[in-house]
Amino acid sequence: MEKYEKLEKVGEGTYGKVYKAVEKSTGKLVALKKTRLEIDEEGIPPTALREISLLQMLSTSLYIVRLLCVEHVLKPPAKSNLYLVFEYLDTDLKKFVDSFRKSANPRPLGDPLIQKLMFQLCKGVAHCHSHGVLHRDLKPQNLLLLKDKELLKIADLGLGRTFTVPLKAYTHEIVTLWYRAPEVLLGSTHYSTAVDMWSVGCIFAEMVRRQALFPGDSEYQQLLHIFKLLGTPTEVQVEINRPACSPFFLDRSV
Repeated sequence: MEKYEKLEKVGEGTYGKVYKAVEKSTGKLVALKKTRLEIDEEGIPPTALREISLLQMLSTSLYIVRLLCVEHVLKPPAKSNLYLVFEYLDTDLKKFVDSFRKSANPRPLGDPLIQKLMFQLCKGVAHCHSHGVLHRDLKPQNLLLLKDKELLKIADLGLGRTFTVPLKAYTHEIVTLWYRAPEVLLGSTHYSTAVDMWSVGCIFAEMVRRQALFPGDSEYQQLLHIFKLLGTPTEVQVEINRPACSPFFLDRSV
């Protein structure tokens, strides 16, 4: 990692830390995503391996953040770090939308800008789905932006999974609560691309409204927010859509 000089920490989560850094030989800005590995663990964490493999497969799209390289740094006697080196983008959609809402003169994003960002988001999601990948954690914080070019890229594929037909059973503990599809909130383990499209719809509404559409603080409250706006599904709707191969009971055309 002597090739890079860390400039500042720009994010932190359960996975580790993200730093803004510069590549010394070229002066190019990069983002370093650091994951700490313990020597007694059985290799690299599955989430990191999954993210690396999915990024390598999807990086051909302009609308997916580009993974430049992976660095494994040993720190004897008992520590080692895994660094994912990404292209650097200067903000995320959450901060970008908040800048319009919290500025001295609050203003809407404007229809042309929303249309442009939504087009890029849909292109990125379509690229994932066409390669058989569910993102499963689409939210404004995971959509990175190059502000001067108004270029949006999907990031953080740590919860991403490949999908097949027929659908396999997946965990329902996915996606940040505000952007989680109702079938996932109700514990369905068989779901497909619609869970990402639900998140896309919530993100679209948030750009227009400059605030979250369904800001629940629990799974129960989240469902109440959804049912209040879209209506409570009837028993007939639930029964019609009960088979495992088709767990979606809300009309996505609303």
